[in-house]
Parts: sequence; structure tokens; C-alpha cells
Amino acid sequence: MNESSGSLADLPCIKYVGSFDELVSTKFSGGVNALCWPRRLPGDYGEIVRKLQVERGITTIEEEDLNALSLSPEGQVAREILLQDQAMLLECGLLPVLDCINGYVNHDQDGPMSTHVQSFHVDSATVEADTYLCTYYGLSSEGLSNDDARRRADDPETRAELLKLYGGEDDGGFKEFLNENFYDLHYTPLPQARPWSFGIGNLWRIACEYPDSPVLPCIHRAPDTIPGQLPRLLLIS
Repeated sequence: MNESSGSLADLPCIKYVGSFDELVSTKFSGGVNALCWPRRLPGDYGEIVRKLQVERGITTIEEEDLNALSLSPEGQVAREILLQDQAMLLECGLLPVLDCINGYVNHDQDGPMSTHVQSFHVDSATVEADTYLCTYYGLSSEGLSNDDARRRADDPETRAELLKLYGGEDDGGFKEFLNENFYDLHYTPLPQARPWSFGIGNLWRIACEYPDSPVLPCIHRAPDTIPGQLPRLLLIS
């Protein structure tokens, strides 16, 4: 069952906008590091997911894959919106990808801490960049306020294990080791933390970690895989 796109969090880190133009043009500032264009989308996205018949893992869905599907009128509406959303992002110079996610493979914890997308993490880049995403079907992503989390690599026990794995001192080389292995991008919720849902149909733009960013990056994670549940349909750029 899909989540309601109306159940949105009222948090200082989130700003809601009323159009795509406002979503792409609004500057991150202050404590705001997540922008949301709330939408209640028409169409049957579950029909598209069922007819794609993807295998286990993540399958990228191309335009020709969508156009090849024989769909009901509601399914056709959903397909048109999927194509329109990608076209809007392409016109802005972005590279949107539509994924059908039927569970995650090869993401078992390797070492003192997990670094897969189902762990709370931030996206990073070497230059100014943001992440756009929208879940059309299935469980949506979750976000976490920066005040409600701390880096997992800063937990004393975890850091000690990471230092043991590194085999050296807590110095510049260790910092580079954390970065190279993405250990510095993952977070753990504090006891009072209340994760919030990105919802279904809403188009988000969230801040990444990059040099001289004006705001902290948005902490988020992919939903856990639930056996027997239909795949998730996700647009990301």
C-alpha cells in the first residue's frame, strides 16, 4: 500500500514550494536543506510496476521500456507523468534516472559499519550539486534532521573499530581513509530522533555535501526491503 503524499513533516529543515520552477530556483539557506514540491499524482503506477516484471535488484527503466507497455487509461496517465517529470529535469541540464527497485543485493555489512543506501547517509560531490528524487510507488525514502543525528564514524566504539581496520593513527590519513570508504557519510539517529517520510508523488531537491556548501547536507535513507512487496518506482537525479 502506498503512503499518503499528504503526510508531510513540519520541520525547519524543509521548505515547501508550489511549482517545479520554484523547486529548481530556490536557494538553500539558513537551516533549510530539503525542498519539496508536494503533489498528488493521478494514474496507476502500480500497474506499471507489475507489467515491468523486473528481476531482483535495481533495474533502470528507459523511455522505450515504458512505451512498450500495454496499459489501461490510468496506467497511460501514470506513464505520461513519468516521462514529463524526466523531461523537466532534462531541460534543466540534469540527468534523471527512473529505477524499479526490487530489493537490494550485495549490501551486507562489510566492516565496522554499513555503507548501503538503507543506512542514513548524505550524498556528496566535489562541486556544487543537489539530489532530486520522487517515489511514485512503494515505500518512500526517509529523512532525518541534522540535529537528530551524529556521524557513525564519530561514535567512540565505531571509531575504534575503524581505526583498527585502518591500522594507523587518528590523523589526516585516517580522515582520508574514512572518505575513500564512505564511512564519513553515514549517520545514526539520536535517541529522540523522529525520521520523516518523503511521501509518494512529491518531488524533492535535497542538499549534498560539497566544498563551501551554504547548508548542511540532507540526511536520508532508502526504505528497508519487505519480502513479498511490489517493487519501488523511483526517479533520481
